Formats: sequence, structure tokens, C-alpha cells
Amino acid sequence: MKAKLGMSPIAWWNDDLAELSDDVSLEECLRQSRSAGFTGMEMGRRFPNDPEVMLPILREADVTLCGGWFSGTLVDEDIAANKDRIRPMINLFKAVDAPCIVYGEVGRSIQGDRSKPLATKPKLADDEMKAYAKKVTEFGEWCAGQGMPLSYHHHMAAVVETEPELDAFMKHSGAGIPLLLDAGHLAFAGGDVLRAIDNHHKRINHVHVKDVRMEVIEKLDRTKQSFLDAVALGAFTVPGDGSLDFGSIVKKFADYGYEGWFVVEAEQDPRKNPPLRMAQVGYKELMRVMTAAGYTVETQGFPNA
Repeated sequence: MKAKLGMSPIAWWNDDLAELSDDVSLEECLRQSRSAGFTGMEMGRRFPNDPEVMLPILREADVTLCGGWFSGTLVDEDIAANKDRIRPMINLFKAVDAPCIVYGEVGRSIQGDRSKPLATKPKLADDEMKAYAKKVTEFGEWCAGQGMPLSYHHHMAAVVETEPELDAFMKHSGAGIPLLLDAGHLAFAGGDVLRAIDNHHKRINHVHVKDVRMEVIEKLDRTKQSFLDAVALGAFTVPGDGSLDFGSIVKKFADYGYEGWFVVEAEQDPRKNPPLRMAQVGYKELMRVMTAAGYTVETQGFPNA
């Protein structure tokens, strides 16, 4: 079985918390992650939107674009508005041969609002969840029809956060909307990562190997502290530096024959946890558990011409 290892630039630049950003260029971000061993990078705010500009940068760094976040609003807005906003991203991702676009629901979400405690996160009634799941499925089918599959990202402080919410969303949605399984977000929400893989492995097409520091999460006052407060306090980290057993998690994926990207997404203070050093820690741990699970990790970066 083959696997690819990528990173998210959120370790270098945080879009929601400017103080958790390192003042490095896109080229330096890519250089550091590639030097640690990673062959892919998800899109961040310093990436160009023109493939003619992006491709030479990726080629020079010897990495591929392995995904990127789209801020979806289907819980509140219509499909047409979301189609209009995602169409340029679809064209860009197709031009650079990215595997998928990550759909993150920001409608009603409090993930980017530091004034909103975790306990005030939005919740959907059963009929709302059914309608939402159907709508997202239709949107996912349309995107796939345009040549670019989506990957649905369950997320802290959003309408699909907890394991029961994820189960309900998956029950009422269809194969037209694949799933991004994020170990860190699910663990933060009190879910069982291994059980979620058991339940939903047939739909998983992208994986975020985000680790958590449970000692930070367990001390949170969710009636007063926000998601961004938790991030600033160090709730997230890379595999090998946190509380999750990625040996068991990766083995579970291997048992179901998952092949594809495992992406390290670990937003934290770059002054306390330098991104290059954390990338090296994460890569070392992932290589250890990938090898033990029987994966061959691809070392090819930007495809040879």
C-alpha cells in the first residue's frame, strides 16, 4: 500500500490568529516542509491563485499541492452562491493536479470568533441535518462533475463537530461527498477516532493527522473559552508530540486499504514550537507508524516532466 505525506501551512501562518504566524515566505515554508521529508503542501493564504505562477514555485520546491480549504456556507446559503465562489478554485486545483478541495462549513460556525465560547457552537435539529447533508451531497456531486472531488471536514465549533453529528451527517449524505477524517478535531470533540474510521472508512478520501494535547483540552472551560483560545493555549500539535496513538490510527487505515494523503495540520505558536522542528518530529513519527502498518511512503515530490 502506498501513502503520501503532506503538511498544512497553518504551522507557519495562521489565518485566524495573526500572532500565531511566522514571518516566512511561501518559498521558505515549502523549503522547510520538503527538507523534513514531506512531498505535499495544502494551500494557504500566501499561495498565488494563478497556476502559471504557482506551478514554477511548486516545481522549484519539489512539492505538489495536496489540497486546500474552501469556506462553504451551504448551511445558510444556496448552492448557486457556493458554486460561484468555488469555481475559480476548481479551475486552479485542476490545473495544478491537486487531489481534492477540502470543504469546511463556516456558516453559523464560531471557529474564527474568539469571543464565542466552545459551548455556544451551532447545533442542527434532525430535520436541519437531513436537509444540510442532502444539500452538501448535491454540491459535492456537482464539484466532482467539474473534475474536482471535495472532502468534507468535520470541525470544532462548526455544525458537524461531535462524533454523533458526524454519524448523522454521514447517514443522511451520500457517496457524492467524501469525508476528510481529522483525528485531532474528532478527539478534541470527545469522539473515538478508531470507531469513526470503522464506521466511515468507505467514504474517507483524505486524512489530517493532527495530534492533540489532552492535558490542554481537559483544562478548558468550554463555557468561557473559545476554539481560538484553545489553539493559542497549544491544544494541537504534530504526531509524536501529543496524546493520540497514531500507530493504532494508521494501522486502522491500513486495515481498510486506505491509500492517499496523510496531511499534518498542526496550528500552534511558531515561537514556542518552530515549524521546521515540529515538521521533523511529525515526519519521523509518521514514518515509524507508516512502516509498521505496511505502507510504502512515496518520496516523489513534484512530478518529473
